[in-house]
Amino acid sequence: MATTRLTPRMPKFLSHAVLGAGVIASALGTNAVTAHADQAAKPEEAKVKVSAAQVLDTARSQVGVKENAQGGGTKFQQWYASSTRGGETAARDGGARADYLNAAWCSMFVSWVGEHTGARAQIGWDAYTVSHAQWFKDNGRFGSQAKPGSVVFFSWKGGKDLSDIQHVGFVVKDNGDGTISTIEGNTGNGKVEERKRPTSQVVGYGYPNYAA
Repeated sequence: MATTRLTPRMPKFLSHAVLGAGVIASALGTNAVTAHADQAAKPEEAKVKVSAAQVLDTARSQVGVKENAQGGGTKFQQWYASSTRGGETAARDGGARADYLNAAWCSMFVSWVGEHTGARAQIGWDAYTVSHAQWFKDNGRFGSQAKPGSVVFFSWKGGKDLSDIQHVGFVVKDNGDGTISTIEGNTGNGKVEERKRPTSQVVGYGYPNYAA
């Protein structure tokens, strides 16, 4: 089983920004983890005209995009590093925009899809998986049911706390057999891939309020 990987010699702030291990969340404290909720529009206040199918089509169109030997070089990392949110989260977690260019990019991929479909107000944007999940939870849009287009947060050891989150992607469908089909960035050999995952590894789901 492949996991979301941290690149060698990653600056300390990026372990905060991306990995989401319990010890990191504890070190950050509540204010850092919930900063996204304070700085982004609430989903209910920012309606979009984008469907779940449109978001999944865009995510699927990126399947096969791969990082370079240094763990960087993707359009997702480059976009995030230059974005307004990249500046905000670098300041929040302690670092520089350029550090995102070779950082683990699963949450950046989800954020990029939101940006490029016009659904960012519903999908959110962050490089740190825990903060991304916290934003959904703070806005009352986090739960335990897999839905097409929902944002799924994983813990490889099966932890159920937000601080256990290590990876994120999109749900394509619930297979009804204890697994879900997904589209994820920074998985396998550092690619965007379609995967099948056991629901035992799911911490929870974020629910964008898509157009019908």
